[in-house]
Amino acid sequence: MTLTEADVAKHVRTKSWTIHYNEAGPADGPVIVLIHGGGPGATGWSNYNPNIESIAEAGFRVIAPDLPGWGDSSEVDFATYDQVEAVCQLLDALGIEKAAFVGNSMGGHTSIRMAIEHPERVTHLITMGAPIQMKPILFGAGGGPSEGLKIMGQAWADYSPETMKRLVEIMVFDKERFATPELCRQRSAAVARRPEHAANVVKAAPKAPITIWVEPGRLSEITAPSLLIHGRDDRVVSFETALVLAANIPDSRAHIINRCGHWAQLEHADEFNRLVADFVRNH
Repeated sequence: MTLTEADVAKHVRTKSWTIHYNEAGPADGPVIVLIHGGGPGATGWSNYNPNIESIAEAGFRVIAPDLPGWGDSSEVDFATYDQVEAVCQLLDALGIEKAAFVGNSMGGHTSIRMAIEHPERVTHLITMGAPIQMKPILFGAGGGPSEGLKIMGQAWADYSPETMKRLVEIMVFDKERFATPELCRQRSAAVARRPEHAANVVKAAPKAPITIWVEPGRLSEITAPSLLIHGRDDRVVSFETALVLAANIPDSRAHIINRCGHWAQLEHADEFNRLVADFVRNH
């Protein structure tokens, strides 16, 4: 990887927010929007730095924003915040009519809502570890949030490197390779730079970070070709969710990766990059 965050960092003013985003690839290429997850320290760059350059080199215009409420974008009031509205405002501000949407975790959920509520703007839907509200749960945690979601909630209130280490370790399968002290310090420092974001999430919990949930009965309305990537060892959102999505989205296929946690795009970056480029190009 040769690109740095500084190489691709930009800001744009939308109707309601200032949004920081990363952009790479040809300006006239098909657009792929990468939406990050909802954990503390998440940004477009932190969630997708092993992917942006590779996907751009495949001929795509890659946009990886910090959603309002995260990173270097405007803070939000989670009592009234709608992430889909934020995404639509970003597209409008950048003059993008439609795009392929790739979303990890919360970003996957936001992308699912985009595909349902704004189908004319979504050419492809790709999710990794996307949560949906469903009962009963066969393979996931019963009686409450998963162990990963519990630790994520704690990390929003205490984003010390020590707590971040517990969070990162539960996000990945290969702890030795990915849960490095450097990454944990980086995630902690990222939250500390904009403590108002963490305070807003804590204040709004449990209705944050996801403020509006998709209605499961509407999944069958999705017309975009959909690729549902999920780690078999995901301890935040069970891979069962990908099976439910695949059973309900008409033009879909599930891709389950063994020895993989919640961050498939990081733990299996090369495979993920090939999957995304091939799927968007050929479907």
